Amino acid sequence: MKAICVDDERLLMEDTVSMCRELNIFDEVRGFTRSEDVIPFLETDPAELALLDIDMPGMNGLELAMEIKKRWPDTAIIFLTGYSEYAVEAFALHVSGYLLKPITAERLKEDIEYALSGKRNVLTGHVTVQTFGNFDVFVDGQPVSFKMAKCKEMLAYLVDKQGTGVSRAEVFSILWEDRLYDRKMQKQLDVYIRSLRETLKEYGMEEIFELKKGSLRVRPENFKCDAYLFFSGDSDAVNSYRGEYMNAYSWASMTESMMYWKVVDKA
Repeated sequence: MKAICVDDERLLMEDTVSMCRELNIFDEVRGFTRSEDVIPFLETDPAELALLDIDMPGMNGLELAMEIKKRWPDTAIIFLTGYSEYAVEAFALHVSGYLLKPITAERLKEDIEYALSGKRNVLTGHVTVQTFGNFDVFVDGQPVSFKMAKCKEMLAYLVDKQGTGVSRAEVFSILWEDRLYDRKMQKQLDVYIRSLRETLKEYGMEEIFELKKGSLRVRPENFKCDAYLFFSGDSDAVNSYRGEYMNAYSWASMTESMMYWKVVDKA
């Protein structure tokens, strides 16, 4: 497991690198003082975690985070900064942490462990759905593997709709955006729906999905979901939310915005 630390102040960068190495979590920790050097390095040697200063000359930390997330969406990002006013912009980029300098080794350790944790909110039950961070589905604690990425995205969208029925045309517009919903693509959509149902049946969780009169939906009563707990006011779910919701899907931004304002109102 690799981490990178980026700060234009060399001494601060070296201190952060040293603290990361002392955690004995990473096989390698690399430091950079220039944002422009980071992307070429990651292209040949991707990292699981990026610790970024924000206020840097040239490409600042926010811009660098956008590039990293665009190319390597699974890379966790923690901002280390002396400025609190960047917090809203930072969490809009699906970052996992935001630490104000000077940082302590203890606080850095807490945020790194959180950023690298597989599940943002621990759920129990036969079928559990994780939406904080990346979207994943678990059966008895084991991850579900989907045959096609669009099948997983289809289910993610239905989970986002929280049990509301969705037409085939709407699902198609989410999966293919500007493509024409003609007869050929209708048949293609049928293939993905059939594959999704086969996967759900294979894992013994077909009860979470309903297809009725051309309308698709999930049945929220048949699984547990961190986002549903969040909106119900569950304190553990609210406290575990750190600004990340279905990172891989741009259409999830509306729900993510609703979550953000719920947290702000709570504060």
